[in-house]
Amino acid sequence: MGVKFEVVNIEKPENLNMILGQSHFIKSVEDLYEAMANAGGGIKFGIAFLEASGPRLVRFAGNDETLVELAKNNALALGTGHAFIVFMENGFPINVLNNIKMVPEVVNIFCASANPVQVIVAETEQGRGIMGVIDGGTPQGVEGPDDIQARKSFLRQIGYKL
Repeated sequence: MGVKFEVVNIEKPENLNMILGQSHFIKSVEDLYEAMANAGGGIKFGIAFLEASGPRLVRFAGNDETLVELAKNNALALGTGHAFIVFMENGFPINVLNNIKMVPEVVNIFCASANPVQVIVAETEQGRGIMGVIDGGTPQGVEGPDDIQARKSFLRQIGYKL
C-alpha cells in the first residue's frame, strides 16, 4: 500500500484555544481531565483521546458539553492512534501545558494554539498517525522597534509580564 498523506483541518471557532498531543494509554483521558481541572481558574474544556488498540474508541471527558463534542468530532476526523485533542475557554494553553506535560502517558505536544491548524496525517495499511502540524500562517517579515514595543505592551496588558 505504501504511505498516503492527508491534510486534516481542525474545525473550531476562531480564536478558540486547542492543544494537540500524543499519548499512549487508555487512562490518558482521565489523567488529562485531572490536569485541566487542577489548573483552576474556571477553565472550560473538552478532551478526546484516540485509542489505538482493543476496541479503538474515541474516549472523551470534559466540563463543557460543546467543547467535548468539538473534541470528539475533530478526533474522529483525525482518525489516528494514540492522539489527544483539548479545546479550552477561559484560559490559555500557557496555563495548562505544564500540567499536561506532567501526565505520565503524554509522549508529545504537537501544538497549542488559537490559530487555524492543519494536521498532516499519514496512512498505511496498519493505520494513521500524525506527522506534524501547520499552525497559523507564514511570517511576513521581522519585527521592528514599533513591533517590539507593541509585543511588550500587549504582554503587560494581559498580565503575563510586569
